[in-house]
Amino acid sequence: MKFEKHIFVCINERAPGAPRQCCGEATGMAIANRFKELIKEHKLRFKVRAQRSSCFDICEQGPVAIVYPEGIFYKGISVSDVDEIFEHHILNNKPVERLKLTFPKR
Repeated sequence: MKFEKHIFVCINERAPGAPRQCCGEATGMAIANRFKELIKEHKLRFKVRAQRSSCFDICEQGPVAIVYPEGIFYKGISVSDVDEIFEHHILNNKPVERLKLTFPKR
């Protein structure tokens, strides 16, 4: 099945005292669950998928979610940001600029 949008949310957890932060400790599961709730509420189960992911190795930017097919990375998001991302990006194809992670050009 091909989805119109596919959302990956990092839920990685590190051992206590690890030198890097992790998205799982910073509400990764709650973020993933909120995306799933909104998909269900909007009856988009066969068009949009949200799923948990392991580490994207950009831990200092977390919590992190990525929306495909655009490949937009969202950084430092909280559960309270999910509704805005869903409304603007998922429903209206307008990424939330204030939460986008931009990578340096190589």
